[in-house]
Amino acid sequence: MRRGVIIVFSSVLLLYTLGPFLWLLSSSFQTETEIVSRPPHWIPHEPTLDNYTAIFGASERVVTYETRKRAHDVSRGVGFIPETAKNLVPALRNSFLVAVAVVVLNLVVAIPAGYALAKIRFRGRSASIYAILATRVIPDIVLVVPFFLVIHRLGVLDSLWSLIITYLAITVPFTVFMLINYFESLPDELDKAARVDGCSRLATLTQVYLPLARPSLVAVVLFTFLVSWNEFLFALMFTQTIASQTLPIVVATFTSDFTISFSFMNAAGVVAVIPPVILATLFERYLVAGPTAGAVKG
Repeated sequence: MRRGVIIVFSSVLLLYTLGPFLWLLSSSFQTETEIVSRPPHWIPHEPTLDNYTAIFGASERVVTYETRKRAHDVSRGVGFIPETAKNLVPALRNSFLVAVAVVVLNLVVAIPAGYALAKIRFRGRSASIYAILATRVIPDIVLVVPFFLVIHRLGVLDSLWSLIITYLAITVPFTVFMLINYFESLPDELDKAARVDGCSRLATLTQVYLPLARPSLVAVVLFTFLVSWNEFLFALMFTQTIASQTLPIVVATFTSDFTISFSFMNAAGVVAVIPPVILATLFERYLVAGPTAGAVKG
């Protein structure tokens, strides 16, 4: 009975969690007429790939005032695509470039900082940790104007660098804090043994601690990638053209003055979900691995 209760409640929780995504996936294969029908269809009666073909073929279609106005009638709006649909693929590329750059630079900055604050005792260490945490107490909306002034002075407004610099300022403090906690959980005997064997601080970090820190590094990678991939506020403030706009901004432009193509937006949402899911699937085994099993004898 206990096993059955666990299975039932786990299934309910799973359906509650995956319900929105299942509807997103199902409706992306529906026509505009079917998606607004009542009652809603969880399983498409007439599955179609038109929404996905429109995403990658939008640049070849001509969207005019007349075609957009005709799409106002939902019964005739099956083939409607927003005027900004052609920007989806470039925005997908921009989001990927920004996310990868933020992940790499985060690791370059946060790994040495986390190791130094966790294993090296120096004056002002605790104050440094609290100062790092204090930067994440401030809401992001308060930082819009200061960040805008900095980005404007640097001359990188409306470029990918404006987003990379901003996202680094947001993610590095939390990333450093995560790594500090993880490095502190590793035995100090490893550091002492490496130092006795003649390893420098850099060699100790790269040859001893980094192999053991793979689960925490994966968590850092997933955290920074998802923050950069999904961020909307700063991308809205600092980008004006498709040369730098990311995926959330372009998807938000899929509302028009005549109608909203729900099926097309949902198909774009499914495409946006694919990279994070692939990343989580590739690194899943590191998230559940025992980090220090067998590292110290006795």
